[in-house]
Amino acid sequence: MTDFQYANDCWQEVNGNIIIKLPEDFNLRANLGYLERNKNECMFEVENGIITRAVAVGERQALVQIHVNDRNQMIVQFLKDIRPGNLAECAAVVSYICEWFDLNRDLKPFYEMAKSDPLLKNPVQEFYGLRVIGVPDLFEALCWGVLGQQINLAFAYTLKRQFVEKFGESIEWNGKNYWLFPTYDQIAMLTPADLADIKMTLKKSEYILGIARLMVTGELSKEKLLKMENLKEVEKGLIRIRGIGPWTANYVMMRCLRFTSAYPIDDVGLHNAIKHLTGSEKKPTKEELLKLSQRWANWQAYATFYLWRVLY
Repeated sequence: MTDFQYANDCWQEVNGNIIIKLPEDFNLRANLGYLERNKNECMFEVENGIITRAVAVGERQALVQIHVNDRNQMIVQFLKDIRPGNLAECAAVVSYICEWFDLNRDLKPFYEMAKSDPLLKNPVQEFYGLRVIGVPDLFEALCWGVLGQQINLAFAYTLKRQFVEKFGESIEWNGKNYWLFPTYDQIAMLTPADLADIKMTLKKSEYILGIARLMVTGELSKEKLLKMENLKEVEKGLIRIRGIGPWTANYVMMRCLRFTSAYPIDDVGLHNAIKHLTGSEKKPTKEELLKLSQRWANWQAYATFYLWRVLY
């Protein structure tokens, strides 16, 4: 495989590794702090500042290790001698990682707004350099949103692990399995009975199967959602899907579709973080949350994510 340079010096391939130039304000420690918040995570592993995860490369699968060097470059190494065979496959890996860490986002306007905001100024100082860690795959994002409905975060991770390990594929390396999330094609062929071993409700099973079938037919896709005119239209389109309410829709818009103005106003974690920071014994009212939304205009998703980090 030959070396090549990508346009605008965004990334390059050297000796089989990919080197991604990071934004100046990227802070690996802040992002690892989020990634390591739950030890039951099954989609990647973090050890000694190195992230290991499986990724899809076209029709193939690869296992990568990711770390950041002292020149603020993200180094992507391919394990098990499974490497992209051409520029397009390398670009797909870079695109996935950039989307995962929201690397193409200019956060200067957010930080400028947040430094004078009473609720955000301290979280932004503490977690400066944190990006909204994404879920680039729409089916995975929707499933994670459905699985997390009306349960605590720890149990949601347990359900995700059960789902992934039952239906996903994995790459074995050094005695460990590194999992890929099940595809909608795989899940669409199942019935609720096939999901019975996973400790989710029957309704959640039906919702996930319904979403998978909509994606198989092409009625639902990331590309179609991103072509819609504005956030409200996308939200309405998602809410039409059985099992998707305003919270799940905004969660998906925030972490998969990358709308920085997505705002999961009903999120319990958001309410608890605001209670904690204000010292209030009551959760914020909807009117108070809407006022905050106006204060954080165009950056509600980042404001929410930083507030989540206060408690999670």
